[in-house]
Amino acid sequence: MNLLVSASSALLTAAAAADLWQVFARDLMMLQQNSYRNERYARWFQQSGESTNLGRIFCCVGLFMMLVNSIPALFGVWLSTIIVIWQCVVLARRKYKKPLVWTPRARRIFGVSWLLALIPVVAAPFVFGPFGIGGALLAVLILSPLFMLAANVVLRPVEKRINKRYYDEAASILASMPDLKIIGITGSYGKTSTKHYLNRILQEHFSTTMTPGSFNTPMGVIRTVREHLRPYDEVFICEMGAKQVGDIKEICDLVHPHMGIVTAVGEQHLESFKSIENVQRTKFELVDALPADGLAVVNNDFPKVADREVSNVECVRYAVAQPDVADFVAGDIEYSPDGTRFTVTDKKSGESLTLQTRLVGECNISNLMAAVIVAKRLGVPDDKIRYAVGQIEQVEHRLTVKRVPGGMTIIDDAFNSNPMGSRMALEVLGRMTGGKRIVVTPGMIELGDRQFAANEELGRTAAENADVAIVVGEYNREALLAGLAAGPIAPGNVHAVATFAEAQAKLRAIGRPGDIVLYENDLPDTFK
Repeated sequence: MNLLVSASSALLTAAAAADLWQVFARDLMMLQQNSYRNERYARWFQQSGESTNLGRIFCCVGLFMMLVNSIPALFGVWLSTIIVIWQCVVLARRKYKKPLVWTPRARRIFGVSWLLALIPVVAAPFVFGPFGIGGALLAVLILSPLFMLAANVVLRPVEKRINKRYYDEAASILASMPDLKIIGITGSYGKTSTKHYLNRILQEHFSTTMTPGSFNTPMGVIRTVREHLRPYDEVFICEMGAKQVGDIKEICDLVHPHMGIVTAVGEQHLESFKSIENVQRTKFELVDALPADGLAVVNNDFPKVADREVSNVECVRYAVAQPDVADFVAGDIEYSPDGTRFTVTDKKSGESLTLQTRLVGECNISNLMAAVIVAKRLGVPDDKIRYAVGQIEQVEHRLTVKRVPGGMTIIDDAFNSNPMGSRMALEVLGRMTGGKRIVVTPGMIELGDRQFAANEELGRTAAENADVAIVVGEYNREALLAGLAAGPIAPGNVHAVATFAEAQAKLRAIGRPGDIVLYENDLPDTFK
């Protein structure tokens, strides 16, 4: 019996240690996706159902049986061993859309989490008796999120010192380049595309560097300056993201932009902003930070941009949908299989510039307009602007149109959907001709109290522009189905599936050559 207990305990210890490595890595990935903010991570943990998953519940049962320290205790060990081995295999095989990036900060948090886990392990023989370390590891598994949160708190002073050193290095680099033109770009949506378009145009005339990917946080900008900015660069294009008031100001205090573009103010990240007024205030922190001789370029198609007065700096307003209240407007818009042809007109001077682009959609015309306005202000010749606009490729996952083997056309708009952007994408789908128009979407997130209503409206718009709708996941299912039911789409053409893998299987079953498929948004790993 003693030999059986010892062997069972050793097996549990090994299995629990292996499982804990996987669980800590997953917890860390979710903490990373929540910007290392404990309050956001805790909110995700509460809303995701992780606290009551079956693995955690069975581990609790097994641990309780072990604490009884009787015959059932051995069954508890076996039950726990089976559960942790199963969980370890599941986690090892699971694929994530945005896997953990083992940055130095991530490694530090992971290491401290294990150090904190050693505390109950050391105390284990006095608490769990013969099952010792295995029981302690099991307890740590059950409470793993608390260890991750605690490690993040313990390391906060260290991270603050490290970030301050990096900040000072970036500030010193920028101070050594007094002639560098710095252009800030922000907005609820459209900022990444505008950044890429502007960079492509300016490259025809200047040496430029832009923040790569989604490096739009203070630390992302700092990293860009330290690692990517070159001494001979003439222009630095800085994308600025925000999830709470003050985020844009923090970046501006570092880079001191000379020009600023506000692409949109809309319903996004309302869970953290709480109100659209706070979104407006935050986005216009960029404009407020501009010097007296600077330039603000803002998109008047959005009411919360149009009604915001700007008095501290010259302000140029552009629009596609609302030409009567703008300085620069887009007209003569023509869509074709080759892309879009349109004319940008300066209403004050009467000057116009006709452009041809491979891009489609009103949102892309709007983003191109902002880039063209800034380029002209910086002195880029019209012929270079025309050439660059004609060469611009769509940013990945942002209304990208491509044909796939089998004859179907894919409109990939999977990145970070929002009410305005989703409507525009669906209208693009609605203008498509040929086969069936199919939309695949899990809906939109981080809209606070507007979550249900906004997704219900998305469903109605989808019903008006698509022949078939595939709703993915459970998070927004009820709202999307309600909206779809209110529209003209046939009930038999509405499908609800649990995962994107099931959505792909459904597409293979119903898709035919000539069909057009719109992928509208793709929820991150923090949402189901």
